Amino acid sequence: MEQLKKWRRELHQIPELGLAEYQTASYLRNELEKMGYQWESIIDTGTTVFIDYGKKSTIAFRGDIDALPIYEKNDIDYKSKHEGCMHACGHDGHMAALLGFAKRLKEISYDFTYNILLIFQPAEESPGAARLVVESGVFDKYNVKAIFGMHLMPMIDEGIIACKSGPLMAMCGELDVTIEGKGSHAGLPEEGIDSIVIASDAIHQYQTMIARRISRFSPATLNIGKVEGGTARNSVASITKLEGTLRCYDEKLFHTMLGYLGDIHDGLQKSYGCHITWTCPPLYPPVINDLQLYKQFSSIVEDNYQELSEPLMLAEDFAYYQKAIPGLFFFLGTKCDAYHSGLHTETFNFHEEILEKAVHTYELLAKNIKGV
Repeated sequence: MEQLKKWRRELHQIPELGLAEYQTASYLRNELEKMGYQWESIIDTGTTVFIDYGKKSTIAFRGDIDALPIYEKNDIDYKSKHEGCMHACGHDGHMAALLGFAKRLKEISYDFTYNILLIFQPAEESPGAARLVVESGVFDKYNVKAIFGMHLMPMIDEGIIACKSGPLMAMCGELDVTIEGKGSHAGLPEEGIDSIVIASDAIHQYQTMIARRISRFSPATLNIGKVEGGTARNSVASITKLEGTLRCYDEKLFHTMLGYLGDIHDGLQKSYGCHITWTCPPLYPPVINDLQLYKQFSSIVEDNYQELSEPLMLAEDFAYYQKAIPGLFFFLGTKCDAYHSGLHTETFNFHEEILEKAVHTYELLAKNIKGV
């Protein structure tokens, strides 16, 4: 436990953004070398360790290593030393748990069914480097047949392992819309084309699309989180910009909604005489847990397990692994009286003791997964 805490706290102090995790990578590689492992670089700042047990196939375990551009507000002695950057999504815990699992594998003697590949993956938050890991060919190189991942979750009670089969997390896209109208004096609105009014109409139609064009049995959300337009209170705004996110659990539905958005924007242009440019590229696919892996997982995990009744609208690049090979992603709860801040907040924190549960769960999976 003291080693897990040491790893986590030292990593917490050196957060780095995606694809720039050089100090983090150096730290991880040094610790792996201390254990006697030979590591390999992947996507520059990523690190893999292949543990050869002489088997034909391999199962993989992934931990993400990047941080977020957030100013930490925790009053702790292991606070981030990189101002404006913070491990606000638990990736420091993910790395510590995977290091703990690596250390555990050195300590035990067991006839594993598969070889094991550890993946310390960069850039989960952005741009989603799991896709780059898949494209690197590492799964083919080591004949990887299944992959497992874990995420700390402040929405779930401390120490509880939570999961479900099928859709677990959403597919997402980032919606950017620019509405170009025509500026004029507020006292002469007929001479202008009010981009703020058009933006208001657009937001209303977006929500109507979700409520009336999407089946209630197909969860989807479209949120506009930022609106920027206008220059003065007595002017008709010529340009207004919208920023939002589109999320659902089905790739086909996602692209259907993109078509609906195109229809909405075409209609607004015809109605108001404005010009609209927009993009909503799909970022991460939906996280969909393999049914056979889930059946084994739910029978392998021990006490303090909770089957989720519904998926979350959060997104995760672990989905790229699941498009390539069977995969299972699960949560480990951190919610308690002491720590209840959400992910991506300035005060996110957790008790390191729960990381022992993560290491133990990895060990159970390594020993008991069959037939992949």
